[in-house]
Formats: sequence, structure tokens, C-alpha cells
Amino acid sequence: MSLRGKFLWAFALFVVAVACVVVYARFIRIPNNVAYVSEEDGGIAVIDVNTLQLIKRVHPKDTAPRGIGITFDGKFLVTANKNTADASVFDTRGLRLVRRIAIGDNPEFIKLNPSGTSLFTSYEPGSTAGPPVESAVGEEDNDTNEPPAQIMEFHVQDWSRVQSFVAGKETEGLEFSPDGKLLIVANEAQDSLGVYDVATGKLIREINLGSYGKRPRGVKVSPQGNSYAVTMEGSGTLLSLDRDLNVIRSVATAAKPYGVAFDRQGSRIFVAAAAARKFQVYAADSLQLLGETAVGQRCWHFTFTPDDSKILLACGRSNNIYAIDAKTYQTIRVLDGFHLPWGIVTYPRAYGSLGLP
Repeated sequence: MSLRGKFLWAFALFVVAVACVVVYARFIRIPNNVAYVSEEDGGIAVIDVNTLQLIKRVHPKDTAPRGIGITFDGKFLVTANKNTADASVFDTRGLRLVRRIAIGDNPEFIKLNPSGTSLFTSYEPGSTAGPPVESAVGEEDNDTNEPPAQIMEFHVQDWSRVQSFVAGKETEGLEFSPDGKLLIVANEAQDSLGVYDVATGKLIREINLGSYGKRPRGVKVSPQGNSYAVTMEGSGTLLSLDRDLNVIRSVATAAKPYGVAFDRQGSRIFVAAAAARKFQVYAADSLQLLGETAVGQRCWHFTFTPDDSKILLACGRSNNIYAIDAKTYQTIRVLDGFHLPWGIVTYPRAYGSLGLP
């Protein structure tokens, strides 16, 4: 073979190799060490958690994603879309939209069960998709006549619908018991937690929290499965509950807490106090305040990075993401240019208000 022929052959092999790399990166490789952000006005954004740089954004037509979750294998990202009464399923290899699933008006929360085989989402047919409205005398509007929320379950394998069951008024956070047999639902307008049998969808217990505060929103089980944390937005309250969902401690937080999560060891509870523009850290055993830091406006949800070194907060009204050191609680970086960020999760999956456990 001539020298020119050898060169052309080597060049062809190089082109094929580059094409293979591109195909693998875009269509085969599962993105790793990334955070996915749902933006109510902007679609889905992807952040490299190592460099803290925005690396991709997609904006599917006619969507306003809020709730967000990722399958255990990292292949699919699911969002609840408030304006189109459905959920979107994206293939994370390129963020290609692969399916729309009809749900109902104002879908909000996304939660996978502990085995990762089913996805649960809530929707609120009676909600106006905003905070409670106050009357002239300072009283919140009566939610009594609003229809209750609904919970829907889908198989992750083929996204087929499994069941639907009635929840409470203005359903917010969803959480499972460690064995996945019970679903705990925060009913914001009823000041209660509903406990459902997952197999049948039946309400088996209602826990009235009215004596502790108003408007429960976030609910999270500890990594050890022996306690739960609940935030009550209306009163600015953090509750600690035992494994049987009995309240054992209560403490005042900064104004309007929502997102809540334990760390991997279960020793600390993190709370996003949206109206106070604070991110607070409490001892899980005593609810003693360990630290806090100033953040942006309306920071509702947050996640640890997979290595537990940083925490990323989605701050909706300041249109940015705060990156905070998980040990010192100091801000490392503020990522600007987002569009009403609502939720945030990572892959590999990490602890957070919408993530583990």
C-alpha cells in the first residue's frame, strides 16, 4: 500500500473512532456526576457537579416542569408538568423526550418507591398552583370545597398506569416507609399526614398535626428508617417523628420551610426556609440548630452532590442555583441564568429533598 493509501486508511479509522465516541457519549453512555434542574419557565437544565457548570438545557414545547425524579439506573428523567396536566419522560442520553403521560390538573410531586420499580406522582385538581391566598382580615381562604388531591402509580418498566387513589387537600410531599409498604403524604390544607397502604391505595391512618403548626409540606424518612422529619410552612415548624410516625420533637424554623432532607449518616436535618432566604441545619436527635446560611429567593428543593461534599439549592425567584459546602455551610458558588428553578436531583442518586432515601 502506498504512503498516501496508508494515510487515507489511518484517517478513515480516525473518523470512525471519533464517530463511535460521539455515538457512545450521546446515545449509549448514562450521564454521570450531573444534576438535573426542573425550571418552570425554562425546561430542564443539566449541571456538571464537579465543575459546577451548566452543560445542557432543553425546553420541550408547552411544558412547565416542577416535580422531578430519576430512575435508579439513571436512564430516564421524569418531570411533572403543571400547565399540561401530564408527566414527561426523558432519555437522559441526550435528554430526548420519549413519552408524555396524562395525569391530571396541577401535577407536582414525583417520587420513586424504595425498590425503584414504581413512580408515584400527585396532582391537585382544586389547586391554583400557588401559595394560599389571604382575605382582607388575614384569614387564609377556606379549602374545604376544593376537591381532594390524587396519587397515581406507574410501572417504571413500561410507564403503564398501576392505580390511582384519593389523597387529602393540597397534597405536597410524598415519602415511603423503609419497606415501601406505606406511603406518607403531607396534606397541606388539612394540617395532617395521610398514611396509605401502597398495595391497595387505602388510607389506613391520618395524623393530625394541627397542634404543632400549619401547612405541612416536606416529609422525609431517615436513612436508618427509624425517624421522619416534617416541615410545616405556615407556622415555620420542623417536626421529628419516630418510626411509628408519632411526633417526638418540634422546633421553630426560619420563615416558610419546605424542602427537607437528612444527610447520609442520618445525623443532620437540612431545611430550606424559602421566605427567610435561609438554609438551615439541625441535629437530627435534638433538633438543635447547628448552622445556617443566606441563600436566594424561594429556594424550595435541594440535593447533596453524589460525593456528599456539596449541596445544590434551586432558588426559584432569584433564578439561580446555590452551591454550598456540606460541612462549613458556606456558599461556594452561585450559578445564575436559570428560569424559575423548582426541583433538583442528581445521578448517581444522592440525598436531598427529592432524592434519597
